[in-house]
Amino acid sequence: MKLLLKSASFLFHPVWMPFAGTLIYFLVTPRFFPLEVVKAKLLAVAIMTIFIPVVYVYMLKTLGKVKDHYMQELKERKWPLLFYAGLDFIVLKYVLNNFDYPALYYFFVGIMLSALMALFLLLANIKASLHMMGLGGLTLFLIFLSLHFNLNLIYTVSFMIAITGLTASSRLYYKAHTGNELSLGLLIGLLPQVGAAFFWL
Repeated sequence: MKLLLKSASFLFHPVWMPFAGTLIYFLVTPRFFPLEVVKAKLLAVAIMTIFIPVVYVYMLKTLGKVKDHYMQELKERKWPLLFYAGLDFIVLKYVLNNFDYPALYYFFVGIMLSALMALFLLLANIKASLHMMGLGGLTLFLIFLSLHFNLNLIYTVSFMIAITGLTASSRLYYKAHTGNELSLGLLIGLLPQVGAAFFWL
């Protein structure tokens, strides 16, 4: 059980969520996209939301600015969150557009707003769970996709809900967050996706 809880924090780290949402979108959308375009978009999203942030965090770790990739201290999270929001903006500006990929575009708008909300909370010395923020936003996006395209994603959504509960248990077990921080993270992951959905759903 301990191994399962520990694995959940890594496997469902928020850095994976934008790419996971992009991959699922291209797998389930009934709209046709050339395979070359799909590969290019997936690669671009992976570079901007996984590879560059990982390199940036390791650079901060080398410089002694953060202890590890979990960034449990409030001061450790501020610059990475701002940097990540900036990368999301670049994705919106140069990788996606709201005409060809409206659902995916506004999914990333929601991600960027969630990151900025988490940053503003940090400036007020309030910590929110980034794991819950990422999982909550992705789960709601999948629910909206199923409604928009009339898809049966019940098993995928159920899996995401179960994973969210498992990850929340993991964060509590390892005392990385309190219950309030988990709830707050979930809230700031959900609300921007709800607002963004009004533009494409």
